Amino acid sequence: MNSIPNLQEILVNIVTDLIGQLVSFVPRLVSAVIILLIGVLVAKLVKKIVQTVLAKVGLDRIGEKLNEIDLVKSLNRPVKISAVIAQVLFFFIVLIFATAATELVRIAALTDLIVGVTRLIPKLIVAGIIIVVGLLIADSLKKLVISLCQSFNIKGGRMLGSLVFFFLFVITLINALGQTGLNTQLLESSFMLLVGGTIFAFAIGYGIASRDVLANILSSFYSKNRYRTGQVIQVDGVKGVIMQLDTTSLTLRTEDTITVLPLQTLQTQTVIIYEPAAEAV
Repeated sequence: MNSIPNLQEILVNIVTDLIGQLVSFVPRLVSAVIILLIGVLVAKLVKKIVQTVLAKVGLDRIGEKLNEIDLVKSLNRPVKISAVIAQVLFFFIVLIFATAATELVRIAALTDLIVGVTRLIPKLIVAGIIIVVGLLIADSLKKLVISLCQSFNIKGGRMLGSLVFFFLFVITLINALGQTGLNTQLLESSFMLLVGGTIFAFAIGYGIASRDVLANILSSFYSKNRYRTGQVIQVDGVKGVIMQLDTTSLTLRTEDTITVLPLQTLQTQTVIIYEPAAEAV
């Protein structure tokens, strides 16, 4: 006949095992805390040194350029590259010491979590570099588009530049997310469909609205070698001296008025050229 287990003996064994585990765990916990504190101190020291060195070599100039971008300005948080890099390096060093501390206390789940975060940091750094470079390129192209539109007297240059900036920034952001290991295939497909539809609609609308401006610009290429400032001509019933000839318009000085005509008039109307060019009107 089986004997009935002694409940008191079972409880004593359980308590004894718990005390034994606790006694062995406390020294490991204390050692882990000490390792973590040392890691924080080392990380702070390295952070201070790195930030000082990067600031002296002029890396913060990139941050100053970033702060001039409208998107960054809207965040009301000035970017300082040296401080960002130093802070990322601080967390990286702390995580390395934290990994050693968790391995010491033998908590596998916590160790795996910290190791995963530590491996993610280099990917985040590369993603950050991609975003910074993408922002600078997108802003430069935005300014270039605005400048070209202004030089050709095309209205809506700022809106067109903003669209170029948005397009490049989203592409940069998608690439940065892909660098971190996220699946961006669906996001890329959706964005390309959206961009394609937007560009098609914008091209049709903007082309119809700007057909006269584009006609004047094309006319300037045909007219720049045929007409010159100071020349006396008659066009569309107006006779005068050419005062200015730009990419979209023609300015004539008549006897008592100044007339501005679209440049495409030189291609659509009969033009009479009076020689010599210095002849009085």
